[in-house]
Amino acid sequence: MKRLTVAFMSAAAVSLWAGCGAVEEVPVVPQITSVAGPEWSLARLDGSVLRSSDLRGKVVVLDFWATWCPPCRAEIPGYIEMQRDLAGEDLVIVGVSLDEGGPAVVQEFADRMGINYELVMGDNEVVNGFGGVQVIPTTFLIDREGQVRHRKEGMMSREDYESIVREVL
Repeated sequence: MKRLTVAFMSAAAVSLWAGCGAVEEVPVVPQITSVAGPEWSLARLDGSVLRSSDLRGKVVVLDFWATWCPPCRAEIPGYIEMQRDLAGEDLVIVGVSLDEGGPAVVQEFADRMGINYELVMGDNEVVNGFGGVQVIPTTFLIDREGQVRHRKEGMMSREDYESIVREVL
C-alpha cells in the first residue's frame, strides 16, 4: 500500500511539474466588429447624468471596473495617459464603476489616482445592455456613430490597447 501511495504521489508531482512550463505570450490581435451599442444614462460621481447620446461624434472607451480590482487599478495610469494624449482626436474615456460602496468611495480613489477622465456609477441596466460583464475589467470601444467596435475582457497593456483605439480614431 505504501508503494502505491509513493508511486501515486510521484506521478502527481511529475504531472504538476510538467504542466508548469514557460508560458509564451500571444500577440494581441485586434478583433474589430461593428454592433450597435445600447443607449445609456449613468450618474457621474457628482450626481449629474452622462448619456451615451452626449458622446456621439466621439470615440469612446467604456471601461467597466472597480476600485478593489487589481487589474483594473493597473490599467488606470494607461487610461490617464491615453485621455491626455488623444483627447484632441475626440477620444473620451468613461470609467463605469461597479463598486457597491457608492460614489464617495470612487471619488476618493479617483482623487488619489489623479484620474482625468469621466467616471460614472454602473447599474444592472447598462451591464445587461452590453451583454453582461463576467470579468472586470471589461472594456468596450465605441466609434463616432455609436457602434461597438471592440470588446476586451481582462487587462491589456496601454500600447496594445492604444493600437486598437487608433484603428477606430
